[in-house]
Amino acid sequence: MPSTAPLASSEEIHAHLVTQLNDVLRRPGMWGGELTIRLMLDSLLFVERRPGVFDDERRALERRKAWSPTGVTEAFESFLPTDHDTSAASVYAEIAHRQGWLRLDRALSADEYATMLAAIDSWASQDHVWTDVTSAFGTPSMLFGSTNPYYGKTLGYVTADPSAPMLFFHLWNGADPDTECSWPPSREQPLLLAVRRGDAPFAASFTFTPEGHRRRPA
Repeated sequence: MPSTAPLASSEEIHAHLVTQLNDVLRRPGMWGGELTIRLMLDSLLFVERRPGVFDDERRALERRKAWSPTGVTEAFESFLPTDHDTSAASVYAEIAHRQGWLRLDRALSADEYATMLAAIDSWASQDHVWTDVTSAFGTPSMLFGSTNPYYGKTLGYVTADPSAPMLFFHLWNGADPDTECSWPPSREQPLLLAVRRGDAPFAASFTFTPEGHRRRPA
């Protein structure tokens, strides 16, 4: 028998979709990856009656060379090893932040952000692991991926200002070339491979650590 309860209001639907989008961005592998994120964005823009916004965002990604015929994930394949779910989610988080949907765990102050922006290139000239990043720059604004150190992840840092480009730390914990995959991995901490700036042309947006240079796909 059909329910006779009243339907949720547009405000309740919108709030539910924003909450779900933030959940999907944080754990993309659990929710189906990039396709699910794009469906969530499409639903939110439908509710807000702004269906053309994603086309504008996609064109901006195309101009930055951060978009492929299959989406964002493929754009990372020339820069980072496998397991690109959290990296792709970080790009969509930039869109969510610009649209006012991103729920940050910590917003950097303007001074913190400026100091970090000035330091990251020289800081990334040496190898680091996950705990080095958080020791140097504090709790991230958003963690993409698992809290388990045996898994790769992406850390995002940004202010509350949607116009400020996000800064991302891409961490990896996989098997070395020519070795069999094992569980748990041999490393207790994921390795920092690259820092990425959200506003630059894609190829120029990465600052690789020495480990990142060694592990960059051929």
